[in-house]
Amino acid sequence: MSISNGAPPSTVELGQGTIRYRDLGPKDGEPLLFVHGLLVDGRLWDGVAERLVDRFRCIVPDLPMGSHRTAMNPDADLAPPAIAELIAEFIGSLGLDRVTLVGNDSGGAISQMLTAEHPELVERLILTNCDMLEHFPPFPFSLMPPIARLPGGMAALAAPFRIGPVARFTYGQFTKRPLPAELIASWLEPAFTDKAIRRDGGKLTAGVSKQQTIAAAEKLRTFERAVRFIWGTEDRFFKLAYAQRLAAMIPDAKIVEVPGGKTFVPLDEPGRVAELISELVAEPVVA
Repeated sequence: MSISNGAPPSTVELGQGTIRYRDLGPKDGEPLLFVHGLLVDGRLWDGVAERLVDRFRCIVPDLPMGSHRTAMNPDADLAPPAIAELIAEFIGSLGLDRVTLVGNDSGGAISQMLTAEHPELVERLILTNCDMLEHFPPFPFSLMPPIARLPGGMAALAAPFRIGPVARFTYGQFTKRPLPAELIASWLEPAFTDKAIRRDGGKLTAGVSKQQTIAAAEKLRTFERAVRFIWGTEDRFFKLAYAQRLAAMIPDAKIVEVPGGKTFVPLDEPGRVAELISELVAEPVVA
């Protein structure tokens, strides 16, 4: 049974609004915090987390990135750096000193920002295929932020996704096998049915800037703990060469390739991703 079908999620009230999350595994286990990207939720990580919950504390939030179920405060700042701050507050709300941060897609970019601004909260950073440097977002998704900033821009961006085949084709670019239609529909449904959720997603999309990831990369030059890249090699959007460039900037960075994986490598190869996370967490930590 998938862990998403288990105990109901918990919620926590933060300064910007309510965050829903699942806190799985032994509470005294090494904490792993999984960060998803735009227009998905924590279920992206289910196959990985369910392979780790016997050994680690797996914390899987549904972040306000367009597929969340509870809208944030109307005045909430949801640009990527603000979501990084939200995650930092979330870590503190759980009483944790440090976590292993595991990010994917735009959540990987936000994980870089969090690590750059709050290195004291990150025991190690694990990045799966994600935005970085000047590729935030990569083409053709780089066309989205300018449109989102226009009046009615988010409605225009959302309209094609109401056509089932278009939505399935788009999400299908991120995995090597087709995703279940019901999963895609459930990721899109909150923004289609709740104007406040659509507002939140619009704030995130409009707030994206490559300057944010470029600045984070510069600060990661001084991050002294481990940064590990688990990288699907067949990703047309986040190429291995991008990860190699960022890794070369960071003192303790290594790349492990996952042959055949695409952007959503946690869905493509959950067993391999979980195995690599377990191995990386077992590595000695530099004081």
